[in-house]
Amino acid sequence: MSLPPLVEPAEDLSIEEVRRYSRHLIIPDVGMEGQKRLKNAKVLAVGAGGLGSPVLMYLAAAGVGTLGIVEFDVVDESNLQRQIIHGASDVGRSKAQSARDSIREINPLIDVRLHETRLDSENVLEIFADYDLIVDGTDNFATRYLVNDACVLLGKPYVWGSIYRFDGQVSVFWDEHGPNYRDLYPVPPPPGMVPSCAEGGVLGVLCATVGAIQATEAVKLITGIGETLLGRLMVYDALEMTFRTITVRKDPEGEPITGLIDYETFCGVVSDEAQQAAAGSTITVDELKDMMDAGKDFELIDVREPNEYEIVSIPGATLLPKDEILSGRALAQLPQDRPIVLHCKTGVRSAEALAALKNAGFSDAVHVQGGVTAWATRIDKTLPTY
Repeated sequence: MSLPPLVEPAEDLSIEEVRRYSRHLIIPDVGMEGQKRLKNAKVLAVGAGGLGSPVLMYLAAAGVGTLGIVEFDVVDESNLQRQIIHGASDVGRSKAQSARDSIREINPLIDVRLHETRLDSENVLEIFADYDLIVDGTDNFATRYLVNDACVLLGKPYVWGSIYRFDGQVSVFWDEHGPNYRDLYPVPPPPGMVPSCAEGGVLGVLCATVGAIQATEAVKLITGIGETLLGRLMVYDALEMTFRTITVRKDPEGEPITGLIDYETFCGVVSDEAQQAAAGSTITVDELKDMMDAGKDFELIDVREPNEYEIVSIPGATLLPKDEILSGRALAQLPQDRPIVLHCKTGVRSAEALAALKNAGFSDAVHVQGGVTAWATRIDKTLPTY
């Protein structure tokens, strides 16, 4: 959908800016006026991770005058496979500060504003208010719905992107001119149904493709050129190397967004059933270690996927993926004569599996809080984390 330019042009470009952006200036559709609009624009990136990295780097290079970054996390070694705005020397540093330094190296003319906080219902409207456009690169449903609802309430457009393994999705949402995220996904998927990138993985270079499309959409919105993805969902399959576009329309029966809600509860990181099952049936990795040292007889079940098990495992654990338990196919393999202890990466999947076992009559089953990650960070620090 063609839209008018999002921002007014700045008064002028300096000689340095003319030299720097000359390849933009000689494109008739961009020209001096389009570059002045980029200079005058204020864009906020939610997240400086896999998608935020190419978005921020390319928007900085393009000359977007003000770039904001919402990010509370620190750089981890596992980030470096895809979050290219950070380097090895940044491990342990604030992601926001690391991203700011990379942006300044790319383009010192950019004003970079940091919001080193977790985005929530208390601060989102205040943070978003100062920006013309939001680019969402987050990987959890609670934040996606929060970003969408805040943009609807403030009347702001935003560019959304999502990645998982080899697949990517991109769209533009602007409630005043077309659909918003809730028109595409009215309700979040059931807890545990869609694993995060931390659980399921993501091809590093996928971030470059999807992030570059997000940055392209941002430039088009700011300058008013081309046809945006408003009203369309672009789906990218890296393995097949295909792009397809799906039409997205406003839901005439959709509930109006009149305020912000509790998004963690709305999205339910862990289902109510899993929470109930885990209540009183959760042990720590220290308690698990004590059980092992005391020679207690129990069955330790790892409910992760086989490729995760190959990376790291708790000694003595038997692999039995969560889906095998939830479907009931694995129940016959479980012992009836000794207690069962479940674990996964962090404790979310094992809680879901625990609920299924409780329903199947394994009343003394428990699961391990923090999973193999907690084991590797508290019990055996020689093991890798991922």
